[in-house]
Amino acid sequence: MTESIPSQFKENAVRQLADEDLRQALTKSKGHFTGGRQKSIDNLPEFEELRDKARDIKNHTIENLDFYLEAYEKKVLSSGGHVHWASTAKDAQEIVLNICQTVGATSVNKGKSMIGEECDINEALEAAGINAVETDLGEYIIQIRNERPSHIIAPAVHLTKAQVEESFRETHTHLDPERVLDEPPTLLEEARKVLRKKYFEAEVGITGANFLVAETGSSIIVTNEGNGDLSQLLPRVHIVLASIEKVVPNLEDASTLLRVLARSATGQEFSVYTTISTGPRRDEDLDGPEEYHVILLDNGRTSMLGTEFQDMLRCIRCGACMNHCPVYQSVGGHAYGWVYPGPMGAVLSPGLLGVDEAGHLPNASTFCGRCEEVCPVHIPLPKMMRHWREREFERHLTPNAYRKGIQLWSFIALRPNLYKRLTSFHIRILGWIGRRRGRFSSLPMAKGWTKYRDLPAPEGKTFQKQWSERS
Repeated sequence: MTESIPSQFKENAVRQLADEDLRQALTKSKGHFTGGRQKSIDNLPEFEELRDKARDIKNHTIENLDFYLEAYEKKVLSSGGHVHWASTAKDAQEIVLNICQTVGATSVNKGKSMIGEECDINEALEAAGINAVETDLGEYIIQIRNERPSHIIAPAVHLTKAQVEESFRETHTHLDPERVLDEPPTLLEEARKVLRKKYFEAEVGITGANFLVAETGSSIIVTNEGNGDLSQLLPRVHIVLASIEKVVPNLEDASTLLRVLARSATGQEFSVYTTISTGPRRDEDLDGPEEYHVILLDNGRTSMLGTEFQDMLRCIRCGACMNHCPVYQSVGGHAYGWVYPGPMGAVLSPGLLGVDEAGHLPNASTFCGRCEEVCPVHIPLPKMMRHWREREFERHLTPNAYRKGIQLWSFIALRPNLYKRLTSFHIRILGWIGRRRGRFSSLPMAKGWTKYRDLPAPEGKTFQKQWSERS
């Protein structure tokens, strides 16, 4: 798999900014996500009320997480399933491999799972000689390209149609080389044909979980393709990979969260498929797995409880924050260097990987506040990014030039009269120099900005001056 790491965000971003195909793909997708969300919530007058209720449900569950996890485990066991606790990603890998090897599996089908990505399950399976096949279309595309997802709900959003066609032709060499593959329906049909027989070959199916229901011991997944259903119903063994914060008290609470999830993610009232699974196949069932396993992953999440980052555990993985983030929309998901991109990744990744590895991802933010504004469970992402910035600064992980610059700015900002004089002077100078073109294509100490965009020349008076006059 092609790899980049969070600590190389700046280098990754520079490379992504120069990618014309990425620019084209992100521009095309942005309107679909943001416009669809807005239209769907305009048609639901009680959407804000639902957001408040969804936030309260998640807060209550997190504050009583041990109780609901134990209740969930009891229900799974009573339905004939098995529950496995994984402290780390490595533990989750070993549990999955042990289950697969116990049943003699040589092939595994996977529905879309961000926890599977977090634990590198595919790589672990392949290393053990077990063939892992992604059945979600987007995940399948990035699997054959040997890439990570660039978005948590649309893994291949960074690709153009031409790039997908090229990957299909390179991979599906058994098909007619003269076939027409220039439209999305033909690409979809080809993927469906290739994947169809894979469903009947796999001994084990692995899915993620959008929610785990403590009241019934059920797991819930939402998809738009139906691949999740086939991945968990046809194989002999179904493995659910989920992180511990996915548990909710009951089905009514899950229904509330589902209503805000689909609207925030794709602008749908509900996803095409909402599938609830409870235990293995019973005698009277016509289909379903013989074995049902749930792996509950911690991997650093309990260390966030009781801290200023606990609110991040409310996240329901809708992707709305990245769909509306100007930074993500400029550099794409791969620049973030790990599984979780965008504003939610800028908060979650340092919590899971550590501030040394991912602590500067929160710097990739304009703090415009759009991420918090559109979050369906009111997660204060900008506030938590500021907390991570403070931790990075306290540990002297920021460049020395940056620290000196902050110290100089602090010295000036604490002296209002000096601040006013300096800003007024520099604005007048810049306004005079840039009066002809109205913008700067290059400026000393601003090359990081002007390398990719012009800087508007100042016009008129400072904000403080105008505020003072109007007051």
